[in-house]
Amino acid sequence: MAQTRWGILGPGAISVDFARALRHATRGALYAVGSSSPDRAAAFASEHGATVTGSYAEILDRDDVDAVYIGTVHTTHADLAVAALAAGKAVLCEKPATAAAVDTDRVLDAAAAAGRPFLEAYKYRFGPLAASLRALVADGAIGRPLHAAASFGFSAPSRDGRLFDPAVGGGAILDTGGYPVSLAVGIAAWAGIGIAAPAVAQAGGEVAAVDETAVAGLVIGGMTADVSASIVAALGRGLYLRGTEGRIDVPDVWGSRSSSATTLTLRRGTREADVVRHEPVDPMAAEADAVSLAIAEHRLEVPEMTWAETASVARVLDAWRARLQP
Repeated sequence: MAQTRWGILGPGAISVDFARALRHATRGALYAVGSSSPDRAAAFASEHGATVTGSYAEILDRDDVDAVYIGTVHTTHADLAVAALAAGKAVLCEKPATAAAVDTDRVLDAAAAAGRPFLEAYKYRFGPLAASLRALVADGAIGRPLHAAASFGFSAPSRDGRLFDPAVGGGAILDTGGYPVSLAVGIAAWAGIGIAAPAVAQAGGEVAAVDETAVAGLVIGGMTADVSASIVAALGRGLYLRGTEGRIDVPDVWGSRSSSATTLTLRRGTREADVVRHEPVDPMAAEADAVSLAIAEHRLEVPEMTWAETASVARVLDAWRARLQP
């Protein structure tokens, strides 16, 4: 299989982690870096071993770049993704896919029109434990899922920069809220529950310039979920999933940027709890390899995070944010 020649668009902090992860990928390597600043692109390329640099347009115009990773601020994702897809590149876009559902639909339409893969980069979806969780839900190990609870939050070291800037899509919902929302949507999808019309039944939080802490109750088909997010306080990292015939607990469902989650517990009736353990993998390398495999197999979607799930998550994030508008 040909190796994917990756370009990074946006040499920021998250892109540093992606460049590191590509060293562990088996199906591709870093080749190019694009930035609005030539000096930043050159410095990033020198540090991480990329061969060519240029503006975003210059990188997308190259025939020798197969796929791009978009690591820019949220509000720039849509236009960069559409341009990359139109240029014939596969796209791995850091979450959220865009800052608004209408733009996410635009990106997915562009991917379909271009016939190129697009993947929203929820790294926790990749690795053997994530595969086990999907299989348990899909196989009915706990019956029909009834309720999920998950959260993701951290305390930012300062209240400046993109996290607290509404002009670039700052706030907890877009930065961390997509994690528990996408997990709830995924669980419903894996169980065969319809995800086309998710609803935010209730919402609350603390809002200043942006939503700093947010909570919501979701209804997805016949399943409910409690989700929470924060950029000013550390929150629990577990998944608690109850079904008609049992329960699944994952103490740290998100893992880290360099190591996937490893452990879940399955409880069914009066049986002894089953503890499932897996060795971790580099999840960012795994998602890059998933895009490379999609290219090789002429697929537009990656099964770990389907387009239907990406669209559903975008609708929930829109509705959640609308509930908290000052």
